Amino acid sequence: MLTKKQHELLMFVHQRIEATGASPSFDEMKEALSLKSKSGIHRLITALEERGFIRRLAHRARALEVLRLPEQMGPRGWDGAPHVARGFAPNVIPGNFPFRGGEIAMPPPVPNPGAGGESAVELPLYGRIAAGTPIEALRDPQSTIGVPAGMVSGGEHYALEVSGDSMVDAGIHDGDTVIIRQCDTAENGTIVVALIDDQEATLKRLRRRGGSIALEPANVTHKTQIFGPDRVKVQGRLVGLIRSY
Repeated sequence: MLTKKQHELLMFVHQRIEATGASPSFDEMKEALSLKSKSGIHRLITALEERGFIRRLAHRARALEVLRLPEQMGPRGWDGAPHVARGFAPNVIPGNFPFRGGEIAMPPPVPNPGAGGESAVELPLYGRIAAGTPIEALRDPQSTIGVPAGMVSGGEHYALEVSGDSMVDAGIHDGDTVIIRQCDTAENGTIVVALIDDQEATLKRLRRRGGSIALEPANVTHKTQIFGPDRVKVQGRLVGLIRSY
């Protein structure tokens, strides 16, 4: 799901590239969207890049490539094959599935009726995870949450409540509930639950840089954190998101 301004920018860039073969300048984008500063354009570009709609071309100043358009497959590469969108754009599920407290074990989830007759499963709900400054990892075995069964096919899963705004440009907001598939490895660019120094957990995009691990936010007001590989453990990767309205 794109905001109005994100959609306007994406379509403006797409139309300009189609017409001229080159992406517009930041000044042109700023004027087209009636924004007062280029910083707003930077934020919109970052959000579109995180969602896999565009990418910045290396070694070319301000050059953008449109990877896909909303609700359809977008442009294709030089070989005719469709571009594969990178990054995570969450499929937001409204928070209308049953929630209940109670003891939680970790056997394979058992489907049960959800809202609207959809099949749902109960997952353990583990406290609040920082999407900004890391907080101590909390596990509350007394709470569960019902989620659509199709969201958790294969493997063990758990849920976490998001605290903070550092992943907002990836569509992950403060107060959202994220669904995590348990794993101890993840590909570059994956949004993961990272455990720092065996005591603090954070939700960030994972990047391996030589002998270091970078935990990247999706908000230009937050800084990327760099750690040695022995300080960071992957606790799971993001597979879904639930939002209450």
